[in-house]
Amino acid sequence: MFETFEMAPPDAILGLTEAFKKDTNPDKINLSVGVYKDASGTTPILRCVKEAERRLLDQQQSKGYLGIDGLPEFGRLARELLFNADHEVLTSERAVSLQTPGGTGALRVAADFLKRNAPDSSIWLSKPTWANHPKVFEAADRRVEAYQYIDASGTTLDFQAMLESLNQIPAGDVVLLHGCCHNPTGIDPTPEQWQQIADVVHERKLLPLIDFAYQGFGKGIENDAVGLRTVVRLGAEAIICSSFSKNFGLYSERVGALTLIAGTAAAAQVALSHAKVSVRTNYSNPPQHGGAIVAAVLADAELRAMWEEELAEMRKRIHAMRMLFFETMKQKAPRHDFSFITNQCGMFSFSGLNPVQVDELKNNHSVYIVTAGGRINVAGMTEQNMDRLCTAIASVL
Repeated sequence: MFETFEMAPPDAILGLTEAFKKDTNPDKINLSVGVYKDASGTTPILRCVKEAERRLLDQQQSKGYLGIDGLPEFGRLARELLFNADHEVLTSERAVSLQTPGGTGALRVAADFLKRNAPDSSIWLSKPTWANHPKVFEAADRRVEAYQYIDASGTTLDFQAMLESLNQIPAGDVVLLHGCCHNPTGIDPTPEQWQQIADVVHERKLLPLIDFAYQGFGKGIENDAVGLRTVVRLGAEAIICSSFSKNFGLYSERVGALTLIAGTAAAAQVALSHAKVSVRTNYSNPPQHGGAIVAAVLADAELRAMWEEELAEMRKRIHAMRMLFFETMKQKAPRHDFSFITNQCGMFSFSGLNPVQVDELKNNHSVYIVTAGGRINVAGMTEQNMDRLCTAIASVL
């Protein structure tokens, strides 16, 4: 049977990493995969994570299975990070969470949950969106549609077009919103625009599915949650898929959470029972280590303060690289305005480079970025590689 197979196409993002590894150029630059890197170009283990692991090593008594929904303490703390402990969603107990293998795992469980419980619904994704979003939902046999998001330049939110698109979505369908640090553009709505988005979602009776993978990487832990908290109104239903890969640096531990918000506490427990069925038939129960690290850090005042400090350091470094890129490109290509990159949030930016320019960067300069929109991982920029990067980009403009 396998002899009849043809080679499957490489992943649009991870495939670039494979090509990067094979490149023999000692000055190669990888700005494709969404991984944070420090000033030296390495992906660090946070100090708070190291300390939490040390404590867990001393205290852990068993490697037995977790429950289907994971560590209860992890779920509670994940919800409090989204909403704060005194938020109506939590005090009413109408939110429940499952620990998942990364944010992607949360998305897939959500997709299966919707297939089972809302089989006639479609999933509406921003145009553009993370390349894996449509693949995850289509793999779960979900219909995928698109709503407008950015303007023709690829550097600014076309908010009017977005609202008009959302107003065309049929009642009962699911709309996926990027809670902050939109991937792949880095372009986020303002708090005022989030208010209008929330109005449309509720007036149209849409179910918001919020992908929240970068809390703390945009403008801060609380500020990054403004959109999410605006959409999740009193009595409103929602699905939230959150990740701890970026803000805890736990990429290889695969730590995420699926949070279901129902109209009542009783309805939330029913929803949880259905989500557990999806988990059981996918991977039975989540791995323990990464979730235990997150729970240990968030539950301890000292480790929590250390984490917030380290997260702020990562956020400030990314912003500094945006500013340095803009200033360097102003010198290298003065006729081209890259000021838009300083207004975007998070790890990613649409550079506006076309596919031909992206190919030339890879083939002639060993600079790897994602073809669609010329998405750049700003966190992969360093003071050491900035001059070479901008020289290469200037040469292909």
